[in-house]
Amino acid sequence: MTTWRIGDAAALVNVPTHVLRHWEEVGALEPARLANGHRSYDDETITRARLIRLCQRAGMSLAEIRDLYRGDGEHRAALVRDRRDRIADQIGRLHAAQDFLDHVLACAHPIVSTCPECSSFASDAVQSEEGVSSTRRDD
Repeated sequence: MTTWRIGDAAALVNVPTHVLRHWEEVGALEPARLANGHRSYDDETITRARLIRLCQRAGMSLAEIRDLYRGDGEHRAALVRDRRDRIADQIGRLHAAQDFLDHVLACAHPIVSTCPECSSFASDAVQSEEGVSSTRRDD
């Protein structure tokens, strides 16, 4: 079985060594320790570190990522579903913003507020934000 020290492990994961130390400090990554106290990273730990990066790109916090490994299957599924739902909501808002910008580029009205479609986008945005605010209060 191949193992790596922290510098080589960091290079494999493409992060600075201090990031691996931080992940360990918050409990998201748990490398083995040698008798002399040095960290030892095996294939499983490297894979887990790479998965941490993927989870971070999906917007998960280190606490959520740590909980993925510590919770049971139902807890993990709930965390993943919640993150997936938040991403879907973000995608919806980004699509709405893109639709608005596409309209503004083609809009013939000299002032945005005089365009019924622009006004409709603004009204939809306010209603959408109010829905997000009330959802956040429930969290």
